[in-house]
Amino acid sequence: MKRLGITGGIGSGKSVVSEVFRCLGIPTYDADSASKRLITTQEPLIKALKSILGADIYTSEGLDKKRMAQLIFNDVELLEKVNAVIHPAVFEDFKNWSLRQKAGIVACETAILFECGMNEQVDYAITVTASLDTRINRCVKRDHASEEQIKARIANQMDQEEKAKRSDYIVDNNGEMAILPQIRKIIEEINKA
Repeated sequence: MKRLGITGGIGSGKSVVSEVFRCLGIPTYDADSASKRLITTQEPLIKALKSILGADIYTSEGLDKKRMAQLIFNDVELLEKVNAVIHPAVFEDFKNWSLRQKAGIVACETAILFECGMNEQVDYAITVTASLDTRINRCVKRDHASEEQIKARIANQMDQEEKAKRSDYIVDNNGEMAILPQIRKIIEEINKA
């Protein structure tokens, strides 16, 4: 089985590209959704987060995500501790999910493929790219956020060019090239490898 990692910056269209892979019969794991599920269902992970962030980080309604975000995004050391327990849990979940799939190729969509080390869990890295203006415009419409807020989010992410340099394949999602032929070509090349 060959494992693909699909990444890209905010507004690049990595979710659209992942959906195209799904439509072409390639099972695709959503690391963001998985991490949200794991932090509310995996008892060892819950215990670890309580140990790091305090037992009251979980309320009767579940994880207090707003409080967690306030704590970790103002404290780099705390963020690293939280990531050190969440990322391995997601890696393990992806591995187990992959083993249950019957396809010859599976994919994993994650915004932080390189930042969290998930690139070590896949055979090929694919970066979805789009111009800065395109990404900002998409996010302003989608998130109902200001241009300044989107630029701040982009500034906190790994540079798109750096992701592209580290990748095996690039999908240009600027709207000028159809994505389907690009993805079909990638699949064809991976199947030949």
